Amino acid sequence: MHDPLPTDQATDQATDQATDSRTLDVGFARLDLDRAARTGDPEVVLGQGKTPEQVASIMAALHEAHPEQAVLATRLDDAARAHLAQALPAAELHHEARCATLGPLPPARGTVTVVAAGTSDGPVAAEAALVARVHGAHVERITDVGVAGLHRLLAVRERLEEADCLVVVAGMEGALPSVVAGLVGVPLVAVPTSVGYGASLGGITALLAMLNSCAPGVSVVNIDNGYGAAVHAARVARQSAGAQA
Repeated sequence: MHDPLPTDQATDQATDQATDSRTLDVGFARLDLDRAARTGDPEVVLGQGKTPEQVASIMAALHEAHPEQAVLATRLDDAARAHLAQALPAAELHHEARCATLGPLPPARGTVTVVAAGTSDGPVAAEAALVARVHGAHVERITDVGVAGLHRLLAVRERLEEADCLVVVAGMEGALPSVVAGLVGVPLVAVPTSVGYGASLGGITALLAMLNSCAPGVSVVNIDNGYGAAVHAARVARQSAGAQA
């Protein structure tokens, strides 16, 4: 017979064994296979700072572990997308969003509408739209309805009201989320972008404007964070659809 392990060592060993079943170690990364079970949303690959080979390896490993759900990689530069086209031909590349997906998208529940102030905000808006779809929401997009031409926004007011959650993307002075929140009572996530001239300070001006909105009900994420806004919005949409069912 073996002597029993000290309590603290036995606890550590049990924790390691439990962690191993939920984590896949690929050498340069430890992949969280349990995140979808915990939160409803699987782990997403942030391509920024990773080599194209690392991105492809992680996507392939996550897809093998969970072939029934889409794997999403974000912030992919041209080199990463070119490599994925060769290494993972089954992956779908989303060039405007600078993303890639591998595997089937989930059924859509609820609606997220992504509203962009200008065409220059398109990459962040496209990322938000794709992320919301991958995370289980139906997605609508409304583009180029910034405050310099309010008639454009007023013309789509009914479409805004039909959404379960709005993601409003704007750079420059960042006024659009406040205007939208003053028109409709739909839950709203504001995304400041780094689009603008010198005094926009790379999106800080838009960020501060959104944080200081006088319209109630505006939540704000970090500069260019279409991903974070979309995950929140998709969760709101899914919950709303479930409540209506």
